[in-house]
Amino acid sequence: MDYVLDILQGAGLALACGVNPFLPVLLAGALASADLGLDFEGTAFAFLEAGWFLLAVTVALVLSAVLRSRLQSAAAQSALMGIAIGFGALLCAGSVDDRADVWWPGLLVGAACAALAAEATRAVLARTRRRLDAEAAAALPLYAAGVSVLIAGVSVALPPLALLALGFFGRLAAGGRRREGEKYAGLRILR
Repeated sequence: MDYVLDILQGAGLALACGVNPFLPVLLAGALASADLGLDFEGTAFAFLEAGWFLLAVTVALVLSAVLRSRLQSAAAQSALMGIAIGFGALLCAGSVDDRADVWWPGLLVGAACAALAAEATRAVLARTRRRLDAEAAAALPLYAAGVSVLIAGVSVALPPLALLALGFFGRLAAGGRRREGEKYAGLRILR
């Protein structure tokens, strides 16, 4: 049962990384340093709570915030998605490695969850940004950051609730694919 809870906790952290790749890592590292719900000490993932690593992630967070306008290109978005998938895989595997000997499934689950959340979030934010004026659209990253921290915190405190987040992102991704298929449906009628 502990293994399932650790996988769920890691999946929730990975989903949060899909929304914002840096904040869940910082939250998990801070909680693990204080041994609150997570503890990476004595595992292969002890660096996740090391000061040097958390400082490097903080620098990356600040740089991404400062360069936000330049990070809107497809290449930059793909790079951020790759970072999110990597961090999601590491956090999930670290969560499992805390109490289990077999941690490698956490890498797979974490990468899949982070990829799902990143793709769903990117699609929703792009659709929403098109509908908003510039000032309102500028606030979207703040909302995403808040959602990311909320999902990460809830997943550490109550791991089974990560299933709700997983269902939410699955529904968002399915809805986005459905909308893409319907995008040009009305144009066929005009023929």
